[in-house]
Amino acid sequence: MKESIQIIPFSNLALAFIPVAAVIIIIWKWQLNYKNTIYAICRMLTQLLFIGYILTYIFASDSALIVGLVLFVMIAASSWIALRTLSIPRQTLYLMSFISITLGGGIILFFITQFILILQPWYLPNYLIPLAGMVFANAMNSVSLAGERIEAELNRGLSYEEARIIAFKTSLIPITNSLFAVGLVSLPGMMTGQILSGVSPLIAVRYQIMVMCMLFGSSGFTSALFLTLIKNKLATITDTDTKP
Repeated sequence: MKESIQIIPFSNLALAFIPVAAVIIIIWKWQLNYKNTIYAICRMLTQLLFIGYILTYIFASDSALIVGLVLFVMIAASSWIALRTLSIPRQTLYLMSFISITLGGGIILFFITQFILILQPWYLPNYLIPLAGMVFANAMNSVSLAGERIEAELNRGLSYEEARIIAFKTSLIPITNSLFAVGLVSLPGMMTGQILSGVSPLIAVRYQIMVMCMLFGSSGFTSALFLTLIKNKLATITDTDTKP
């Protein structure tokens, strides 16, 4: 089973936007914010085309400094985006978000790449960068869910300890659902990509098991750390809001 992956012509790729356009029409007809959806699609397209060229350069450069810079940009961006849904100003919690994603995701990434994959060199970009993207994106979503939920529960009058438990549980819902569904409902991205490129499904399964453990670990560590770090900051904000 060693076939080269099929290359998608741009003319065929354009057809993928037909269902996208149909959904945008529904959004417009139902009087929702279709402009935001169009902006999101355009941004996705621009970012992916841009990163395609950038990754080609990075993979060829074989530079630890460049790889490190890419990881920093990933963490900095994900830390900012994670706080998008909170009513609290992002700059107020940004440092906590940055630390949580750096440690919660970074420790897991280091463990996976250096003790399971044993990358040589340690910064091997065609492995490290895709895995880092998975870890930090997952950590970002965990921070976003945990932050949104603990804010909502505190506004309902729950104590911090009660709100933290609910927020932590909420942050684990997506990855827990994925654990239940993987192999039964879905074949995740890495496994699908490897199978499409001709790798044996038995080998692809090993990588996917590693990825699922990696994502679960990064999600749990990151959200737990974030919820711990923001305790005093949330208490300060709550006290300020309750003062006459």
